[in-house]
Order: sequence, then C-alpha cells, then structure tokens
Amino acid sequence: MNLSNSKLNKLGLAVATALSITALPTQAFAAEAADDESEIERITVTSQKRVERLSEIPVAVSVLRSDQIDNTFTAGFEGLQTLVPSVSFRKGTTTRNSAITVRGIGTISFSVAAEPSVSTVVDGVVLGRSGQAFTDLYDLERIEVLRGPQGTLFGKNASAGVVNITTKRPTGETEGMVEATLLQDNEYRLKAKIEGAITDNVNASLVATKSAFDGNIFNVYNNEQVNGYDKEGMRLMVDAEISNNTNMLFIFETMDADDDCCADIEGLPSGRNPASEAAPNSDGIVNGVADLDLDQRRVDHDFESRTIDEHTAFSMQLEHDFGDYTFTSITAYREWENTEFREGDFTSIAGESTEPVFGVPFQLHDIGPQSWDQFSQEFRLTSPVGQSLEWLVGAFFWQKDSERNFTRDASCQNNNGQLASEIGFYLENELGVANPSEQDVADFISQEGITCNANDIVSATAFMRTEFNNWAVFGDGRYHVSEDFRLLFGLRYTDDEVQFMHNRISNDVYGRRGVGVRPASENTNFDGKTTETNTSVKLGAQYDLGDMGMVYATYAQGYKGPGFNVFYNMAEKDTAAIGDEVSDSYELGYKYAMGNLMVNAAIFSTDIEGFQANNFDNSSGVTITRLTNAGDVSTQGFEIDFLWQATDQLSLSGGLASVDAEIDEFFCPDGAACTDRSGLDVPFSPDLKYNLTADYVWEMDGMEVLLNASYIYTDEQFATLPNNNGEFNPAVLLPDYGILNASVALSFNDDAYRVTFIGKNLTDESFFTTYSGDSFRYQVPRDADRHFGVQFRANF
Repeated sequence: MNLSNSKLNKLGLAVATALSITALPTQAFAAEAADDESEIERITVTSQKRVERLSEIPVAVSVLRSDQIDNTFTAGFEGLQTLVPSVSFRKGTTTRNSAITVRGIGTISFSVAAEPSVSTVVDGVVLGRSGQAFTDLYDLERIEVLRGPQGTLFGKNASAGVVNITTKRPTGETEGMVEATLLQDNEYRLKAKIEGAITDNVNASLVATKSAFDGNIFNVYNNEQVNGYDKEGMRLMVDAEISNNTNMLFIFETMDADDDCCADIEGLPSGRNPASEAAPNSDGIVNGVADLDLDQRRVDHDFESRTIDEHTAFSMQLEHDFGDYTFTSITAYREWENTEFREGDFTSIAGESTEPVFGVPFQLHDIGPQSWDQFSQEFRLTSPVGQSLEWLVGAFFWQKDSERNFTRDASCQNNNGQLASEIGFYLENELGVANPSEQDVADFISQEGITCNANDIVSATAFMRTEFNNWAVFGDGRYHVSEDFRLLFGLRYTDDEVQFMHNRISNDVYGRRGVGVRPASENTNFDGKTTETNTSVKLGAQYDLGDMGMVYATYAQGYKGPGFNVFYNMAEKDTAAIGDEVSDSYELGYKYAMGNLMVNAAIFSTDIEGFQANNFDNSSGVTITRLTNAGDVSTQGFEIDFLWQATDQLSLSGGLASVDAEIDEFFCPDGAACTDRSGLDVPFSPDLKYNLTADYVWEMDGMEVLLNASYIYTDEQFATLPNNNGEFNPAVLLPDYGILNASVALSFNDDAYRVTFIGKNLTDESFFTTYSGDSFRYQVPRDADRHFGVQFRANF
C-alpha cells in the first residue's frame, strides 16, 4: 500500500515528535532525582503473571490505564483499540463475529469451530471468543495488549497476541461512586459502585451499570433510529484473606444486552432499490476507485438486525504462599447466550414480487441463537524474585461446548431450473415415486400449483454443535547471568481436540432451494473430530543499560489449534479439518523509564504458516467465503509508544505502529483457479496507525480544570483477501481517517465531584470501519459523527 504525500507528512510529524522526545537528554530527568520514584516509573503490569514494572519486562506490551480508558468515554473496545496502534478491531454484524487483529494478524470467521489468533483474558480467565469481553467495558484497572506469541505465559493458544483486561479489586476503604454520562442522540451510561471491608479480612465491591443509545442510523422503512444498544450488568467481587499466606478472590458477573446492531448501510449502489430514500449518493466504482458515500446514515430494512446477549460468569482465584513460592489456582465458568437477527436482503421491497429472482429483489432473513458453556482451570507455581533463576510453571485446562441453530427464510430460487430436480427428489423420497420422469415432475408441479417466485419464501435450519478441549503445560523464566544481563526462555506443550456436528434440514414442504437456502436434497448430517499437539518455545536475552534503559531480543513460536469450517451452508468439502496455524516471531525491543519519561519501542518480524482466514471460493459458480488454511503470510514493522510528564501540569502520551502484513504464498481453495497473490496485503492491516494525547491540569482556587485532547489516525486498509485472480475489489478498500477528541473536566473538593464536558470527533470526519460484503455493505461506528456530551461523577 503506497503512502500519499499527506500520509507521509503525517507520518513525518508523528516520527519527528516521537524522536524529539526520545532524544531529550537523559540527565534532564535522571539527575538530582528524588528518593521516591516517579509515577511513570511505578507503572506496573501483570502480563507476565507477576506484578512488574512496565519498563522492565522484555515484552512488547501497550497499557491503557484506568484514567486513559475513562477519558475515551467509549462504550466498548471499538473506541479503545484506536489508542493501541498495533491493534485493529473488526466489528461484525454480531458480537460473536467481531475480531481483533494484532500486527495485522487475526482470525475473522463465521465458523463456530475456530479459535481466535488473539486471546482475550479477563481477570486471568481466557475467553473462547473475543466478543464475550466487549459487550461492555466498565470499572477497569487497565488493559494490557501483548503483541506477538504469548503461549508460554498464558497456556492457551495466543499465536498473535493477548488482550489482558484487569478490573478493579475492592479496597478496605468504605467508599462509593455514582456516574452519569449523557450524550447526544439519546445516549446515556449510568454506573454506581460501593466497596469496603465486610470484616477485618474480607473486602468486597459491587458495581452496576446501565447504558442505552438510540443509534446513529435512520431506518426510512419504519422511521426509527437503529444501530444502538441497551445494556445492563453488575459485577460482585469478594477479596478475602483466608489466612496469613492464603488469599481468595471471587468474582460474579452478569451482563445483558439488547442491541439493534449492526445495521449494514449501502455505501455503494446495490441496485436493489435505487428509488429508496436510503440509496447512497454515489457513482459506484469509477475508474477502479470506489466512490463511497461516507456520509450515508440511512437504511431501508423491513427486518431489524439485532443481537441479544446474556452473559453469566463465575471465577475463583486462590493464592497460597509456600515460603517464598506462590501457588495460584484460577477456576472459572462462563455462560454466553447470543441470538442474532440479521437483515440479509438489505431492502424493504424484497420478497414481494410474483416474478422469479434474480430479476426482482429477493428476501433473505436470518435468526441464529447460540449458547456457549466454558470451563477453565489454571494452576501456577511462581518462584520468588531476586534469585539467579526466576521462573513460573503452570498447567491449563479449557473446555467449551457450543450449540447453535440457524434458520434462514428466503425467496425461492429457480434461476438455473433447479425446481424440477428438487420436485423430482421430493417425489422419489417423500412420495415413493421410483425414478420420476420429467413428465411426472411437470404434472405434479401443475397439479399442486407449485411456483418458485420471489414471494415464495422457503427456509432451512442448521443445527450445529461444537466442543473444544485444550490442555497445556507451560513454563517461563529468566536467568540472571549478571546484574545487568538475563537469559529468557519459555516452553509450552499443548493438546487440542475439536469436534463438531452439523445437521441442516429443509423446512420447505417440497424441499425447494432458496437464495442462500440449500434444498432438501442437500440436507446434511456431518460430524468430525480432529486433534493436534504442539511444542513451542521462547528464547531471548535482556540487557540493562543503566540510566539509558533496557534492550531485549526474543524469538518465540506461536501456535493456534486446528478447527473446522462449521457454518450454516456447510457442505461436504467443509468437513475436512483446518490445520493448525504456526508462527515464528522475532522481536528487538528497547524500553526506557526515568524521571518523567517512558519510551517503549520494538522492531518485529513474524512468519505464519497455515494462516487461517476466510478465502474466496467460486468453484460452485457463486462466490462465497470459506475458512481455510489460506496460505503463508508475514508481518514486519516497528512500534513506539511514550509517556512524558512534561511539567507538573502537562503530560503527553502516544504511540505509532508501522506494519507491513502481506501474503507470502497463497493456497487456492479446492476446485478454484487462482493466480499468485504474493506481496498483497493481509486484510485489516493498516500500514500506519498513530495517536497523540495531551492532558493538562489547571489548578484554581477551590477546583481543578482537567483538559484532555487526543488525535488518532488510521491508514487505509483492505477488508478482505484479494479475489481469485489476485486483484482487490475496489469496494473493499476502507479509506484512511483521523479523529480529534477533547474533554474539559471541572473537579471539586479533591475530586469528590467532577463535571466533564465531552467532544468526540470534533472535525466531523466520516469513515467506515468495516466492509461487510456484496460490494456495497459497510458499517458506520458511533464515532464517525461529531457529538457532544456531559458526565457527572460523585465519589463518597
């Protein structure tokens, strides 16, 4: 992807800013240092299963602290990911289809039998699907994003990285908080918390949240706003000191969401209803460039896309000290109910005509409930720090069961004369007519008055069940060769077992084919099972440079287990197992933290074999995407982030990632003809992302004024793999965009009360974050429009 002059200017400005900061004389911050360390030097993380200083761990990790998270005033991870340049978030039509990519690598799939490349961990518990974590984010201590393979630390497969989320633990101080955020377009978020000591040895906290938003899209069909949300939840935490050397943390959480999300807008002309008020202001594809209507905020849907989520989670963490050694046990159980309602024809006039498709618009509506049950158990033993050899060893077990049924109601399809063969199948298999002739079929169609037009709605239901079983043993450590030099090492052995069942049944009395609906002759009764084992290692070295910081170099092997392409229209070719995804990652990093400045930088290169991705397949005459081992890919680049307390009042922070993720070798789907795609971009891997944030505290008599401003830039990116001839559809290129946010807070009585005025996307930059398919469908996030709000908070 080529950088335009404007992008080069933006990149140059960002790099110059970062380099000018890193070039500041070290002694300016180190000389005459106070006995106490600065707040910057005390920033800690738990990404290596210990509480450690961020500046001392030999891992590329970005940290979003509680205040940074709060200052985004966002309802979910979609807003937060912009603050971590190496991370991109693809929002799906439902939470179950949303995905995270790190350094350009992630798994985007509809399959219920595939794992993500980026693991999501909440309070030490690994989640089976990224969408489980991002229904709502509240009362967080920090979010740590670890880049590159992390299996030797987390046990579970994490071939591209880990998003490690830590919520706030209760304290012994009796205190509470209430917060109300009100934004334009009837958006609000309410939060309340109370915490304190129940006994001398037991602390507890209870947090409750409620939020709603009408939406940023107008449906001209029923004159209602859509693309909003309605959420409520609570979290109970009990932190108990059972004895002098034993501690227990119990967490119970529940979250319910009813979102009319995510409506796909028509960003390019679909031709399905050009007279609609929701038709885009676009000339389509002009000279190979998509004329996107980035200001489109209307849909014309007679079936509402909606997602209903119900989460329930329990976890118990026990820590016991055996002298200087610590034993940790984390036991967790989670339930997730997710129901998807999807408008699949994207127009209100579909399915009304007595003419056959595709000469007239067709109807396609989906309903798909799914349930997950997840159990995990982790044991760890950690050595004391300060010895020549520091280590941790652990064992991990994880099981997830999933059941899903998916029903599609769609217009009957007879564009290639399929009806005759389907009626013949019906006569032979349902009525017992042996080898029915063409005349038998024609007579029966005439006698029954059978038609196959757009208003003839047929359906089929697929019943799917999957089970994942994963266990692993792992270890990670470092050996202090000298006071300044350490050797790093890690090892993991894992065993994955995946099995599935797929049973699709036609609900049509005659077993007819519909648009996207397989006929009775293609009913399925599939099942399969695959297992895979893997041993992966991490090796490296770390050297302290004294007052100049620390450097490290690591080599790590990544692994993600096998799977199956289990989806609604699964066919015989999908029953073959998808092989594992393995990677070799090299990283050279530098970290500096002294006085008022922290800088983290890394250069990386990763090669991935058997990349699991949605792949184009037009072997049946209709282009669809299938999850396959699409080929070998690589990603390389550099990252830098910094935090600078410029004065007592002013702090600056930011980050930049330049990532080149490309296809090295491409594997064609069975039966498809492909050209070489080497050198082409991997989907959802912008070459450049950066952000810059400024915070200023203005002290006045009786109050403080807190000013915050941030600018976030995301480069253009392709949303899918290229087609089978090695070319990108112009419609899949998402343009670059930059967002300017700001807030002004008035804090009274040592922050007992705070009022914040919020401005999001002040330059009113319109953009799309997701291409959904069909050469015209896109999604518009909330932050693609300028809006304002106010937040009230009281601490007591």
